[in-house]
This record gives sequence, structure tokens and C-alpha cells, in this order.
Amino acid sequence: MERPSLEFNLPDTHEEGKLYVVDSLNNLNKLNVCPDESQRSLDEEENTGDTGERMAGSNTRNQHLFFITFILTLIISLALVSFVIFLILQTRNEVDQISSRLLSEKKNIEELKKINNIILKHLNQSGIKE
Repeated sequence: MERPSLEFNLPDTHEEGKLYVVDSLNNLNKLNVCPDESQRSLDEEENTGDTGERMAGSNTRNQHLFFITFILTLIISLALVSFVIFLILQTRNEVDQISSRLLSEKKNIEELKKINNIILKHLNQSGIKE
């Protein structure tokens, strides 16, 4: 068997062309050196490596997405908790104001009862009956 020469005279091409030619030579070399079964295993390894890179990129993207979602959730939770605390404080102030008004009204009612009792005693003593 005669092995084909791997040395070629490459014409001057641009960088992309050179890469294409080198890649083609590598593929040709694989075909000449490797039998069919081992070529399939090499192809499978290459495909698995590519999938692994895509999965790694996908995992990184998923981690970034999870991190951003987590941070946004924390910020929204903090805003909601702050709003609830603000509402609790406002409600407490309103309840305190209402309580103080009720206490002052209770004192006024007590004073009015005392005055009513005094008036009734005075009317009973003076003998004026209805």
C-alpha cells in the first residue's frame, strides 16, 4: 500500500482559507489513518465534547439567570416587607390617635353624667316635678 503524501504545496490564501485547508487535511488524515469503526468513536467523542461545551455554557447561563432572578426576588421581597412595615406603623399611629380621642370623650361623658346627676338632685330638692 502506498500512503499518500501529506505534504502539499499550499497557495497563498487568506487566513480563513488556510484554516479550512488545514482542517480538510486533518479530516483526510483521519480517514487514511483510522479504520471506519475507530473513526465513528472519534466522531462520537467530538460530538460529546461539543455537547459538553454547550451544556457547560447552558449551565453557566442558567446559573446567571438563577442569580439574577434570586436578586430580583430579594429586592422585591425587601420592598414589600418595607411597605408592610410602613403600613403597620401608619395604622398604629391612627389607632393611637383614635384611642386618645376615645379617652378624652370618655372623660367628657363622665363629666356630663356628674353634671346631670347634680341637676337631678337640685330639681328633686327644689320640689319641681314633671
